[in-house]
Amino acid sequence: MKYMLMMHAPSGPYEIWNWAKQDFKAHIDFMHGFNKRLKAAGEFVSVEGLSDQAKAVRAGTHGEPITDGVFPETKEFLAGYWIVDVETPERAYAIAAEASAAPGPGGKPLNMTIEVRQVMSGPPPTE
Repeated sequence: MKYMLMMHAPSGPYEIWNWAKQDFKAHIDFMHGFNKRLKAAGEFVSVEGLSDQAKAVRAGTHGEPITDGVFPETKEFLAGYWIVDVETPERAYAIAAEASAAPGPGGKPLNMTIEVRQVMSGPPPTE
């Protein structure tokens, strides 16, 4: 089963471009090692980091894009995601917990929220 693990980072503390160089390096090294372990276990599908800039888009009356955001008052932003292929939801939760503990400033675990959702393989059958 495939799962998407979405890393919701706190707006303030996760601004890694403002961290001390050694803290930034420790965090990036953790992420590289984490991804390497997932690959070695055959559970890795993909990973992407995302910027903290986002727009919510909907179609207007004539199909034109209507945008809203960026939302500076939000407490968290979607910083990135992994897609993993694992046997059980519990394994996806364990992977998410490991990612959540990525080191932050001073090496302290960030304990970020990681949202876990199963990736659907297709629409449900119709009758």
